[in-house]
Amino acid sequence: QVQLVESGGGLVQTGGSLRLSCAASGRTSGTYHMGWFRQVPGKERDYVAVLSWIGGNTYYADSVKGRFTISRSYVEDTIYLEMNSLKPEDTAVYYCAAQTRKRGYSGSEFSADGYDYWGQGTQVTVSS
Repeated sequence: QVQLVESGGGLVQTGGSLRLSCAASGRTSGTYHMGWFRQVPGKERDYVAVLSWIGGNTYYADSVKGRFTISRSYVEDTIYLEMNSLKPEDTAVYYCAAQTRKRGYSGSEFSADGYDYWGQGTQVTVSS
């Protein structure tokens, strides 16, 4: 079991910045990837950024590339999402997730279905 607790959401103006945190606890040693996803009402949960838990490789959705940065604290088992140059279209509930089981298809780390544990979500609202 892995427990995930997010924090850091809020209201910000266009062009502003926020940093989200996700504290992981429990059996994190078997984690393959940690990811940030976001969801708006009526739409699917979309991949934002992914970090390989062991190798530290990072991946970003095209919509956030160059503006968002995913990182990890190895001491505290916490991942972060630094969000800069925020736009109104970034408004969503942001979730962190942990992938602890291998899937039988490539690219599973970029799909919500590829993750086993989720945080409670944190609202990010960007005003125009």
